[in-house]
Amino acid sequence: MDIIGKRRTYLAISAILVVIGIITLGVRGLNLGVDFTGGSLIRLRFDKSVSASEVSHVLTSSALADMNLKKAVIQPIRGTFDVQIRAQVEGRPLNSEQVNRIVDELSAGFGAVSLVESQMVEAVIGKELLNKAILAIVLSCVGIVAYVSLRFEFKFGVAAVLALIHDTILVLGVFALLGRQVNSPFIAAILTIIGYSINDTIVIYDKIRENLKFRKKETVEEIANNSILQTMTRSINTVLTTLLAVLALYFFGGASIKDFSLAIILGLLVGTYSSICIAPSIWVEWTLWDRERKRRQIVSGRTSPKEA
Repeated sequence: MDIIGKRRTYLAISAILVVIGIITLGVRGLNLGVDFTGGSLIRLRFDKSVSASEVSHVLTSSALADMNLKKAVIQPIRGTFDVQIRAQVEGRPLNSEQVNRIVDELSAGFGAVSLVESQMVEAVIGKELLNKAILAIVLSCVGIVAYVSLRFEFKFGVAAVLALIHDTILVLGVFALLGRQVNSPFIAAILTIIGYSINDTIVIYDKIRENLKFRKKETVEEIANNSILQTMTRSINTVLTTLLAVLALYFFGGASIKDFSLAIILGLLVGTYSSICIAPSIWVEWTLWDRERKRRQIVSGRTSPKEA
């Protein structure tokens, strides 16, 4: 299997996917949760199954017209009669009177409705949480570059972080496309993905470094490809084992951690792909380019005196 021999194909595919992901993010945007936007997240329990459109019809009725709940996000919780509603009034969380009005109107339309849970986040706090989440991701990437550069070399560190950025954009793009909610657990999932992916990448890098010492007759492409193949079984077994546990969380863990589990599943798949096909390929391309640049400098340095 010649993975490095096809590196430009993999890099081209990834570049196209990243561009599509960025366009999706730009066009559709992320469905930010109350954690980041501010507002109220209320969970209501009905005595029968109701659809999102039925609940939306009540929320946008004339009785609640003054609250302007057209942009409320309504999500029935699968396997229960519960419905989760994310809403805000003029950029602020719903107060207790407004929540009671919503419950009363829904009760009038569907029978007994009870309030199970209510969370409120001010917009200022939500913005602060979002800024801290972005800072956490940026600092983790900077730390990875520093650590990998010290343990291996700078090219390895930059290639690893580029692969992580690739993973993050693809996961964000899928969430934007599906309209899934992005909240604090999602940020935890992204950081988990970064940690998992860099661990897998470092295993391959460590094997490349070892082979560079003992296989001096082989080319850079051969060394990188052999290193990937030598660690392939370990990478696949690790991701399959982890994937089984996360799939169990996704299907049996309940609605509250579904988006978190989905992010982890996507991250495991994309992270394994980038660790095997993208990070080593970037390092190989950079190394070959750097060697060619140095060779030209040497040749230029030798020929310029004669030409003079």
